[in-house]
Amino acid sequence: MAAKPVCHNTQEAVPTLRGQLGARVAAYGGLPLPADLNWLWTVGAILCAILALMLLSGLTLTLAYTPDAGLAFGSVEGIERRLPAGWLLRAMHMTGASFFMLALYVHLLRGLYYRSCQPPRRAVWMSGCTLLVMVMVTAFAGYVLPWGQMSYWGADVAGKAVGALPLVGGWLEGLFLGGDAPGTPTLHRMFALHFGLAFLIVGMVVGHIACVHARGSSSPSASAVPERGMLPFHPYFTVRDMLAIVLVALAFVAVMCLWPELITEPANYRPANPLHTPADIEPEWYFLPFYGMMQAVPFKLGGLLLSGGAVAVLFAVPWLDPAHGAGRSTPALLRLGAMAVLIGSAMATACAGLHHMQGGWLLVARLGMVGYYAYFLVFLPLSGRFGREARV
Repeated sequence: MAAKPVCHNTQEAVPTLRGQLGARVAAYGGLPLPADLNWLWTVGAILCAILALMLLSGLTLTLAYTPDAGLAFGSVEGIERRLPAGWLLRAMHMTGASFFMLALYVHLLRGLYYRSCQPPRRAVWMSGCTLLVMVMVTAFAGYVLPWGQMSYWGADVAGKAVGALPLVGGWLEGLFLGGDAPGTPTLHRMFALHFGLAFLIVGMVVGHIACVHARGSSSPSASAVPERGMLPFHPYFTVRDMLAIVLVALAFVAVMCLWPELITEPANYRPANPLHTPADIEPEWYFLPFYGMMQAVPFKLGGLLLSGGAVAVLFAVPWLDPAHGAGRSTPALLRLGAMAVLIGSAMATACAGLHHMQGGWLLVARLGMVGYYAYFLVFLPLSGRFGREARV
């Protein structure tokens, strides 16, 4: 039996590959999207741009960083003072972390408000929530790496909180810290976690975008076919995405150069001192709501479960919210009021997390925690009763 001839001419294969790539790009640009999408739908593009910046700056910073308890703080100082443009790279990475978390929270709140989690987009919501957890773990690991005062004591608080879990708490604390107290093993673990999760996040983002393309984008009108029809992704939405990225870039540069104190903690510019506990141990601003919840409960396990549950409850939103699944939509004014309560509750617990949990601040934290959980466990399940038939 004669063998099939094999083509060894690579020049014939190149146009074929180029044609396939061009077809995929054209299909991506021609993706139909609802014409009524507002500016909140540009946050996804903003997140992708900031993620690219974080990866490039982070990879460069790793070339001069030393994950050792005796050398980490000095290596960070060396990056800022001796590495060419090192101060700029670190400032971009630090500012990028805050902007990324802010954009991620806005993206999440947009999905909650417009009910973007209902079928057929549950996979989009679940992959987004998984991304949120991965980013939060990565951000915490990155916060420990400079090995300043807040970095050290933040790792100490996190280790003790994990140790409060029954049965496996002691083992998890030892795995996290690598010993009885934060030290070089902790830095090695946090460095590996921070570096490895960054690439996993990129893969998860690709999967999240693939889910959006497979299931279709949601729309403010919450209807399968909006009244204003559909438009291709390019050029109608790419131009707006690029404009949004430019505007965020201007705000990024302004904060980085003019108001760096908004995103930095002065105590973290002092080397870690295990013998001196800061008067107020506080995490980065984007962890403050969960930190406030953890402090609002008098015993560690309850605080840990409630603060972790504040993130875990997001995974249950598609099943807690029956309004869209039943073909009903909640009035916009009611949704807006509930969203205001949710945001206000999160801000209240965040403000309480900045202070000692006693007196008035303890009451504020507990009220904020009640308001936060009430949105998910009371408002969402009951919202269908106040709804009306949705247009399809």
